[in-house]
Amino acid sequence: MITRIVRLHLREEKREEFHLIFSQNYSHIRQSPGCLHLELMQDSEDSCVLYTYSQWESPQHLEAYRKSAFFRSVWPRTKALFAGKAQAFSMQKLKKDT
Repeated sequence: MITRIVRLHLREEKREEFHLIFSQNYSHIRQSPGCLHLELMQDSEDSCVLYTYSQWESPQHLEAYRKSAFFRSVWPRTKALFAGKAQAFSMQKLKKDT
């Protein structure tokens, strides 16, 4: 399993538009092959900074989603709302919970 966290810094006047795009596309993302979990979180100190937290069966599933026609259609519209470049982090657990 892979966990993906993406930090998004939105322009203040574009926050509502982003929330609309996210809510309209949430189900489609969650139904993508290999997507196990998806959440949207807001920074506790800056309401213009959001994070997507997702879990995928494998890096290959995440990459297939990122190369999909769906992602290529939504990402440019989303990216246009940013105040700065998105930062993405992918990680795997080193050890299972005991």
